[in-house]
Amino acid sequence: MFEVPIIDKRIASLAPGFRAISIHVDATRAQKGTVDPSILAQACDFVSAGGASWADAHLASWAETYHRFGAKPNRTPCSAQALRKRVEKDGKIPAINPVVDLYNAVSLRYALPVGGENYDAYVGQPQLTIAEGTELFDTVMNGEAVTENPTPGEVVWRDHQGVTCRRWNWRQGSRTRLTDTARRMWFILESLETMPEDALEEAGDMLTKGLTNLMPGSEIIRQKISITSPPSK
Repeated sequence: MFEVPIIDKRIASLAPGFRAISIHVDATRAQKGTVDPSILAQACDFVSAGGASWADAHLASWAETYHRFGAKPNRTPCSAQALRKRVEKDGKIPAINPVVDLYNAVSLRYALPVGGENYDAYVGQPQLTIAEGTELFDTVMNGEAVTENPTPGEVVWRDHQGVTCRRWNWRQGSRTRLTDTARRMWFILESLETMPEDALEEAGDMLTKGLTNLMPGSEIIRQKISITSPPSK
């Protein structure tokens, strides 16, 4: 049983056009499949060639949204901007594993933040909310495991135990990080109003198709989420 992500209504004042696609995957009985090994390189080439026509506007919207809750996007950019900067600097990003490479490819091609999480590590429902500043966030610093707190007023993803991603989608925590052994996974594709609606759907299609090919036989639940509307399939 997968818990539906909760979006705090206060997020509307920061990003009224926020909408997302949530994808839960149960690969417990899945077989081993494959995904195009060049999918990440192709996405990098797409970015190097200019990317989508609306990409700059969408990433600029994320930077403006970060400013609204006190973050500094030049220092801590959204995950999509961080990936894009690496490609613009080096022409590519290194492969990690097929699942991570797949969702990084989706993020690059569609200029939107994509998160991948180990759902079995969650305690209760994922929630996008505004931090009080006392929540716990498990991460790594200089090779050592550390626990830190978000800044009061910071937008975070969290569960009942603590923060799972800081500054909306900037840094993922250690506790729920997706690993090769995870069999139940959760992916979230996040967009703002400057990303065309059909492009968000295409991004969801690309990720869903890739996960199906990589883990045939998986149960996949896909839902559309916005601030004002309940989740829908």
